[in-house]
Amino acid sequence: MPKRVLEDVKAFLKGFAESFKHNSTEYLEFELRELENVFALTLMGEFVGIPSPPTTLVIRLLPHMTRELYVMQRRAVEMDDILGELAGMFEIT
Repeated sequence: MPKRVLEDVKAFLKGFAESFKHNSTEYLEFELRELENVFALTLMGEFVGIPSPPTTLVIRLLPHMTRELYVMQRRAVEMDDILGELAGMFEIT
């Protein structure tokens, strides 16, 4: 009987750890998407009225920004509700 209880506790802790890893990964992926968006807006800020960095820096970084431009375009099309997405991740109703 004590061995069975120990196995149950071990299985519970393993499930808890897996759930924690999954949620942590989800939060990191969300933060990465947001950082990519902020990076693109920093370099292309003149489109939304944010002062942009020097043009020479933007031109040198532009070839490396292909993915960020796709992210920015997708965000403009989808117009995600960031606060709603955060509330959903933290299960706020």
